[in-house]
Amino acid sequence: MTLPPLREVIAAHGLSASKALGQNFLLDEQLLDRIARIPGDLTDRAVLEIGPGPGGLTRALLRAGARVTAIEMDRRCLPALAELDEAFPGKLRVIQGDAIKLSHDELMGEPYAIAANLPYNVGTALFTGWLGGENWPPQWTSLTLMFQQEVAQRIVAAPNSGAYGRLAVLAQWRSVAQLAMKVHRSAFTPPPKVMSAIVHVMPAEQPAGVSARVLERLTEAAFGQRRKMLRQSLKGLPSAVEALDTLGIDPQRRAETLSVAEFVALARMLTPS
Repeated sequence: MTLPPLREVIAAHGLSASKALGQNFLLDEQLLDRIARIPGDLTDRAVLEIGPGPGGLTRALLRAGARVTAIEMDRRCLPALAELDEAFPGKLRVIQGDAIKLSHDELMGEPYAIAANLPYNVGTALFTGWLGGENWPPQWTSLTLMFQQEVAQRIVAAPNSGAYGRLAVLAQWRSVAQLAMKVHRSAFTPPPKVMSAIVHVMPAEQPAGVSARVLERLTEAAFGQRRKMLRQSLKGLPSAVEALDTLGIDPQRRAETLSVAEFVALARMLTPS
């Protein structure tokens, strides 16, 4: 079945991107097909998509052979997605709801890849949710996510750079995160004020003896007052300053100078055995 161009779909259903929902629609089908190739061969693989909107990335994922579960909050988009369901029978399941409030693992019930042009206003919250929790490896097999370029750079940043912070540590301590593609603002309708980029994340082995919750609290404290020395920013965490001394980490250093491995070593010292 030949699908109409996305511009026609948007016009036919009277769809306009909602600022309140952080929507910006991608219409370039060649670009969307390139994004759908980033996770690798999707033939008969389960894929979760958040915020499909009129279904641009959805149709690219379906063309790539995926079985797609799409969570969409905006009821206006459901008729356009229903047309995709007709074009790819049995390959698309659409759930109307708030992705932040749903258990994605329960919804999917099998290993799944996540691919999304994330709504800007909830992207970081969803991302940190996928990265968190004590159960590892996760049920998701990869994340292929569109962010504002500034956020994408924070995810892949190295120590001693302006972009390095809590997001980098959480993304890199038991995952491999890379910048897969930059996307010009002109590719969107309406064009956002900023450039975008796609981050690809694959789970890696979790370092032994480290609690995810402890690392989350540690990075929250360390980067919550990033201009302060560690001896100040960490004094609210029991034993953290003593752990610095034990590990030979100068308490006068600031959080952005610590490597991911040093944060992991600190978290290991603070994790109850």
